[in-house]
Amino acid sequence: MQDKQILVVEDEQRVADLLRDYLQQDGFEVHCLYSGGGVLEWVREHQPDLILLDQMLPEQDGLSILRQLRTEASIPVIMATARTEEIDRLLGLESGADDYVCKPYSFREVVARVKAVLRRQQATAPQHSDELLSPLVLNEDTCSAAMLGREISLTVIEFRMLEALLRRPGQILSRDQLMDLIYSDGRIVSDRTIDSHVRKLRAKLTLGDNQQSPINSVYSAGYKLDLSAISE
Repeated sequence: MQDKQILVVEDEQRVADLLRDYLQQDGFEVHCLYSGGGVLEWVREHQPDLILLDQMLPEQDGLSILRQLRTEASIPVIMATARTEEIDRLLGLESGADDYVCKPYSFREVVARVKAVLRRQQATAPQHSDELLSPLVLNEDTCSAAMLGREISLTVIEFRMLEALLRRPGQILSRDQLMDLIYSDGRIVSDRTIDSHVRKLRAKLTLGDNQQSPINSVYSAGYKLDLSAISE
């Protein structure tokens, strides 16, 4: 992990600098920003491997940054906050955070969490060898998917939904999470609308009468993508 680049977004400069020192000791390349303004632009330009994002920031708060980031990229994010109420942690996780730490925290614990999140990401990342090609590939330019070499045309909403699931294979996404991820304008739609989009998407991803859909429903929880269900 020595070549991984970490972005620390923390308005307390002393805390940010200490985090940078601890992460650098473990071989990470670290850049610090001390406010929410300009974070998204920096991320677009530099594409860090992980972001440590404080929730309470000047100019733009961490949750709004995270929500906007999740419409553009799947970079792992660990949220940090001094607010310890359960609802605050849930808001962060439901907005797409990969992990959560509450202040005051141990800097060594944060480093350990960074390593754990990066290991999980590496374990679920698509393989690029000839032997292990992903059976499902998205093409944003044509708003389509290729499954086992067969091209499938998608609506914009279907594409965003499949993209959200594909970025987190095996992870359950609630209807509220899918709503946040696929509607970039923040509109509120009903659970039935999400279920309707899922049904249509599942139908498109089912190749034959005996083919199992790769999108599984989890009772009272949401949906998850099972790539192992895709077979010739």
